[in-house]
Amino acid sequence: MAGRAAPPPKQDELVPHAVKDQLPGISYCITSPPPWAEAILLGFQHYLVMLGTTVIIPTALVPQMGGGNEEKVRVIQTLLFVAGLNTLFQSFFGSRLPAVIGGSYTFVVPTLSIILARRYSGILDPHEKFIRTMRGTQGALIVASTLQIIIGFSGLWRNITRFLSPLSAVPLITLAGLGLFEFGFPGVAKCIEIGLPALIVLVVFSQYVPHAIQSKRMVFDRFAVIFMVIIVWIYAHLLTVGGAYKHAPPKTQFHCRTDRGGLIGAAPWIRVPYPFQWGPPTFDAGEAFAMMMASFVALVESTGTFYAVTRYASATPMPPSILSRGIGWQGIGILLDGLFGTANGSTVSVENAGLLALTRVGSRRVVQISAGFMIFFSVLGKFGAVFASIPFPIVAALYCLFFAYVASAGLSFLQFCNLNSFRTKFILGFSIFMGLSVPQYFNEYTSFAGYGPVHTPARWFNDMINVPFSSEAFVAALIAFFLDNTLHWRDGGNRTDRGHHWWDKFRSFKTDTRSEEFYSLPFNLNKFFPSV
Repeated sequence: MAGRAAPPPKQDELVPHAVKDQLPGISYCITSPPPWAEAILLGFQHYLVMLGTTVIIPTALVPQMGGGNEEKVRVIQTLLFVAGLNTLFQSFFGSRLPAVIGGSYTFVVPTLSIILARRYSGILDPHEKFIRTMRGTQGALIVASTLQIIIGFSGLWRNITRFLSPLSAVPLITLAGLGLFEFGFPGVAKCIEIGLPALIVLVVFSQYVPHAIQSKRMVFDRFAVIFMVIIVWIYAHLLTVGGAYKHAPPKTQFHCRTDRGGLIGAAPWIRVPYPFQWGPPTFDAGEAFAMMMASFVALVESTGTFYAVTRYASATPMPPSILSRGIGWQGIGILLDGLFGTANGSTVSVENAGLLALTRVGSRRVVQISAGFMIFFSVLGKFGAVFASIPFPIVAALYCLFFAYVASAGLSFLQFCNLNSFRTKFILGFSIFMGLSVPQYFNEYTSFAGYGPVHTPARWFNDMINVPFSSEAFVAALIAFFLDNTLHWRDGGNRTDRGHHWWDKFRSFKTDTRSEEFYSLPFNLNKFFPSV
């Protein structure tokens, strides 16, 4: 009969899940901090998680620069100190998200090119070579930082990301997590007797124990990282002192032993990193251009991780102006990397974004406390070196879980899209496939030949092409963004298929009151950012 209301669905009738602007089930969002004791423990967990990248990158780069254990420790301390500063700046003045800003693997390739530069090959003294190459990386990072500073604070990235839809965001965010798969189980397998138990313990404590105990207080799942690290670290130490690796190959001992790093002995008790501690930076135009391209790739990857953080912090999608502001402050972070001499640039930490999902705590205060731990343990070198000596397979076990969480955050944006559209299916499938396939070709070519597919006498030009196309997130985002904004663009129905209409109310900072709640600057500083 006309006008009669539709009957309510039956209990067993299938109905689609409702679309959620904010992820439900989060215990503490950006503006709701947990109790202080719990917040401190959660902040310490974030510190433990970000240590992996902080230690891995200097461990790989410093020996090639000519440095020994002492130089390695100083670089780790500096990288940790600057990461603490950058995290504080980002949480107070940048995006205001609970995002940890740490070292990035994207900058490794152009840094290696600086290390292998011909002008340093004739230096025989290892320490002198280390100082000279460090100054070269400082100069390149200082110049590269201007790219993100200009793109971010000028509002250029705001204008670009206004065309970003949930459909084109899915490949970007998903491959920001999946693109780091080589640091997951391959790292676990480097010492399988430590890495595999670590992965199993982490999954059991975070997923099974809470449901078996059914406690009202979230303890085992929220602090699963601390429980796992303590249990497996003790187990690994017992294997070490018991002589399990006494006759093992050097490579096995390096990955498995708990006393192999030499970091604790080389670390000073107290040391405060400071700008230009290695001397005045040196500048080379070609190396600066290569580092600028790496900076742009890092900018794109960080954009995807920022969106993952918004999801797991139960925030609304970021207004483009806020994202642009966050990128500008990330550029300032790279500038600090260059001034202090970290031999590496900064991006949003993917693993810490995944930790937000595991703990279901997206509080800004927790991340600010973790930044305090970074600064504190970077100054007290001996204590920081103890935690930095955690065997890498334990860290790789954490990556297996946290990178997967970030990838699933990207997939969660599919709820805004029409998955019954062939246009959606093509863009989604093609961009993800090519985002995995193209970097695989570049990486396989480099592993076999020793250099990338683009190989000219100008090493800096090679890096400008090889670095972006070796990044899964960058390639996927480039293809998805282009196709989403050009394919059948005259068809008005595609706007709803791609989910663009769901983000309309978040395009402006003041359209939705939740955006003001989450992203407003403290101390009434919004008036100094007219783009907001």
